[in-house]
Amino acid sequence: MTLATGIVAIGMLAQQYKSVPTEIWPRKVPGATKQKSVPKLTDDPEHWKEVTSPTLECFKPEPSKKNNKAVVVCPGGGYQILAYIKEGQEIAEWLAGQGYTAFVLAYRIPGQRDGALQDIYRSIRLVREQGFEKVGCIGFSAGASLCCRAGTLFETETYAAQDKADKLNQRPDFAMLIYPAYLADGENKTISPELNVTKNSTPMFVFGTQDDVHSGPSSATILDAMQRAGAPIELHFLVNGGHGYGMRGDGAGKIWPKLAESWLKTLK
Repeated sequence: MTLATGIVAIGMLAQQYKSVPTEIWPRKVPGATKQKSVPKLTDDPEHWKEVTSPTLECFKPEPSKKNNKAVVVCPGGGYQILAYIKEGQEIAEWLAGQGYTAFVLAYRIPGQRDGALQDIYRSIRLVREQGFEKVGCIGFSAGASLCCRAGTLFETETYAAQDKADKLNQRPDFAMLIYPAYLADGENKTISPELNVTKNSTPMFVFGTQDDVHSGPSSATILDAMQRAGAPIELHFLVNGGHGYGMRGDGAGKIWPKLAESWLKTLK
């Protein structure tokens, strides 16, 4: 079984794939410690537990709705697993319904934080190469952390160029952070030291809730850091909602998409 064939097979198990996932590193994966292999599932077929060769899966809008903007979707999972369906494919389908071309990123796991940052920057460049007017990202929990890192660390090259795509701008044009995690890992819940928030940081939409031990501190901290730097940010903060709901349920999972849709329309 080839890598591509194996990826499609996993997609058929989940019964959610709309296109064939494409490997983002055609040659050697930078910093890889394992050979490329088929992604591995947990006992729950919605979750992936190991990715050694990152992929992008494209969801296209109807031609009449297409707005020439693209979004890279980053599922969460604590950098240990990927909630690939709930926080990946289902989100991409929603974005496609709004006219965006969406690309679900299966970034490296488990425990590959540096590799994941390389993966999102490579993905943004590959998508930008297709000629979209704007390329943004959306992430959930650890995926939101990844999007925030991409939107604040873009002045540093994280890997050696492999082809002409790597000459393109890696900064996301916008970022949506849904119940973000790991943004308040500094001393006394201050901004995580790895982040470099400046006035040029990517404009952000943030959604979190007070009863979420992850997104509560992270949402407040990134708001403060962006405000201090003079970078644009919109925060929506509810009392209740929990964590890990994606677009499901009757509470927060139904509220944030409507708010995000309105915010997206304000982007120039």
